[in-house]
Amino acid sequence: MSRLPVIVGFGGYNAAGRSSFHHGFRRMVIESLPAAERQQTLAGLAVLMKLVKVENDNYLDADDQPLSLDDIESRFGQQILDGTLVRRIEKRYLDVDAAHWQKNLTITGEAGKPFSFITLNKQLPEPLPSDWAVEALNDTDVMVTVYDGCDIKVDSYRALAVKSAGQLPSGLEPGELYASRFHPRGLQLTIVAATDALRSVGIDWQTIADAVEPDEVAVFASSAMSQLDENSFGGLMQSRLKGSRVSAKQLALGLNSMPADFINAYILGSVGTTGAITGACASFLYNLQKGSDMITSGRARVVLVGNGEAPITQECIEGYGAMGALATEEGLRQVGGQDEVDFRRASRPFSHNCGFTLAESGQFFVLMDDELAMQLGADIHGAVPDVFINADGFKKSISAPGPGNYLTMAKAVYAAMQIVGPEAVQQRSFVHAHGSSTPANRTTESEILDRVADAFGINHWPVAAAKAYVGHSLASASADQLVATLGSFRYQVIPGIKTIDAVAEDVHQQHLQISTTDVDRHSKPLEVAFINSKGFGGNNASALVLAPSVVERMLAKRYGEEAFAEYSARREQTRAKAAAYDARALLGQLDIIYNFGQGMIDEQGIEISDAHISIPGFSKKLTFRKDERFKDMLD
Repeated sequence: MSRLPVIVGFGGYNAAGRSSFHHGFRRMVIESLPAAERQQTLAGLAVLMKLVKVENDNYLDADDQPLSLDDIESRFGQQILDGTLVRRIEKRYLDVDAAHWQKNLTITGEAGKPFSFITLNKQLPEPLPSDWAVEALNDTDVMVTVYDGCDIKVDSYRALAVKSAGQLPSGLEPGELYASRFHPRGLQLTIVAATDALRSVGIDWQTIADAVEPDEVAVFASSAMSQLDENSFGGLMQSRLKGSRVSAKQLALGLNSMPADFINAYILGSVGTTGAITGACASFLYNLQKGSDMITSGRARVVLVGNGEAPITQECIEGYGAMGALATEEGLRQVGGQDEVDFRRASRPFSHNCGFTLAESGQFFVLMDDELAMQLGADIHGAVPDVFINADGFKKSISAPGPGNYLTMAKAVYAAMQIVGPEAVQQRSFVHAHGSSTPANRTTESEILDRVADAFGINHWPVAAAKAYVGHSLASASADQLVATLGSFRYQVIPGIKTIDAVAEDVHQQHLQISTTDVDRHSKPLEVAFINSKGFGGNNASALVLAPSVVERMLAKRYGEEAFAEYSARREQTRAKAAAYDARALLGQLDIIYNFGQGMIDEQGIEISDAHISIPGFSKKLTFRKDERFKDMLD
C-alpha cells in the first residue's frame, strides 16, 4: 500500500500575520470568530507589530502599564486591522508617491558654446569623451571643458501607478528576528517561516531526524522571482549603474534555490534530497507534488515544502505593471466608480477588477508518511494524496491562460472520488481558487470550475479565494491557499470574498457558490478541498487535500482501532508541546532557528561499507536499497 503524505505542521508569515495554529486564517475570518479567539489573535498581532510590549508574560503599553486582552482590542484593534492584509504600500518598502528613478538630461552651452565644470580627478569617466578637455587645478580637482554637449542622468521622483500590496503586518521585520547578516528579504521570510512550521509540529526536530535514515528527509522550496532586493540580484544588477561595487554575496543569495539551501544548511542540517522547483505562480504546488511523490513512493519519510517570496520592489511593480497585470490606482478608481480609492479592496477575485495585487509571503509545511506520524504521535492537519500538473500546449501569448487547468482540476476531482466517494466530493468539498483578480481569470477559471462541477455532478460548489485578503505572493500563492484551507477544515468556515460587493456578470457560476460573506459549514462539515493554481507560461496545478477527520478514519481502518487509540494517546503530548510554542509565540517568543556554522559534519568521520554509510551526527545509518527494476533487462 502507498504511504499517505500527511501534514503534521505548518507555519509562515504573510499579510495576515503568523500562519501556524491558524492565526493568519483567523485574521481572514475575524468577524466570524468567538471573542476569545479573536482577542488572542489580535494580541499576537499587536506583539508582532510592536504596538505592545511583553514582560514576564504580561502585555504592557508604551508607558509600561499592564494591558488585558480587552484593552488591546479596544485600544489597538482598528490599528491592527488597518495594518494587516492588502493595503496601500508602506514607505518601509518604497514611497509610491515619489519613487526614485533617473531622468536623462542633455546639456549644451549657450548658443552652442563650450561650457566648463569642476570635478574630482578620480571621478572622470574612462575613456574620456573625445570632446572633453581636462585641466588639472590641484592634486585632486580638475576643470572639464565640454565642446559638443553631453548626456547625464539626474535623480528624479514620480508616482507609481500601482500603490497597493499584500505586505507583512506593519512593524514586523523578519530580519530583526535573527542574525540575518544582509540576507535578502525572501530568505529572511524563509528562515522565520520554516521555523514557525517546525515549531508547530510539537516534536523536536532531532527526535524526528533520529527516527529516519539520513536520506529519508527531503526539502523542496523555491522563489519564482529569485531574490530581487539590494542584497541579492537587485543590488547585483544595479550596482555598476549606480556607481558602486558588486558584493560577494549578491549573486549567490539571489538564486531561486536559496530557500531550500538555507533550510538545509542553517535550520535542519539535512543531507537528504533537496530541490527548488519553479512553475511561476504555481511553484508551491510544483514543490508540493514532488514532496508528496517522494513520500508515496517511499523515497522520503519527512519532507519540508514551501516558498519564500518578497516581490514588493519597485522593479517588480513596474515590470508586472508594464504587462497590464496589476491593479492600478486609476483602474481601481474606475472599477469603484468614485474618486476615492479603497486600497483595502484592491484584490477583487471574480468581481469587476483590473489586475492582481503583488504580495510577500513565506509558508512551509511539514509532511510525514502516515506510519511515521502514527509512530511519533504527530498531530495531523490534513493529507495531500496527489497534486496534478499540466501545461497548456501551443500558446500565442505566454502569459495567457490555457487548457491545462481543465486537466489538472478534472484529474484532482476524479482522484478524490476514488478515495472518499462521489457523495463526499459533491456535498462536502470546496475549491480554493487561484482567484488572481484579473478580468481574464474571473472568466476563464470560473468556466473551468463550472464545467468540471457539471461533469462530476457537483452543484453549489463553494469557491474561496485567499488573494482577496493577502494578495498574490507568486511562488507562495498556493501555499497561502493551503494555509487558509487548513483553517477552513479546523473552523468549518469558508472565507467569503469580502473585498467585493457582487460577483461579475461574466463569471460562470451555474454550479458554483461564490459568497461575499463567510460561510459556516458545521451542519455539513468539509472533508475535501481542491487547491487550484495557474501561472504565467502555462503552469497549471491542482492539489487534492483531505481534511483531518477523513485522514483519521483512514488511519483507524489501516492500522486498527487499538493502534489508533495508542496513537491518539501519544498525540496528546505532541499537542501540548505545540500549544506551548503557540503560547510563547503570541508573546513574541518565536524561537527562530538559525544554526550558522554549527554542527558541521566531519567528512573524515564518514564510514562507507558495501551495505551502508554512517554519517557523524546521525543516529541511523544510510542503508543502500536494493533496486531490481531493471535487473532482468540484461538477463
